[in-house]
Amino acid sequence: MQRLNLTAVFMKVPEGYVAFIEELPGANTQGDTLEKARENLKEAVALVLEANRALAEQAIEGSEVIRESFALPTA
Repeated sequence: MQRLNLTAVFMKVPEGYVAFIEELPGANTQGDTLEKARENLKEAVALVLEANRALAEQAIEGSEVIRESFALPTA
């Protein structure tokens, strides 16, 4: 199974690290160490995806829809 690879960016700041995913707006966090920022970023991505799913479900509530799996080809 191929994996979709996204780009995590970690920026050193006086308080530790700020982190975000370039391809996923809203997936950002911080941590006092690089490892903590990495850990927090995984949680942030999960929360953004969960929130987007909830918003989409609200938007289509009561509509006839077709749901199917979508695989994004990777290089």
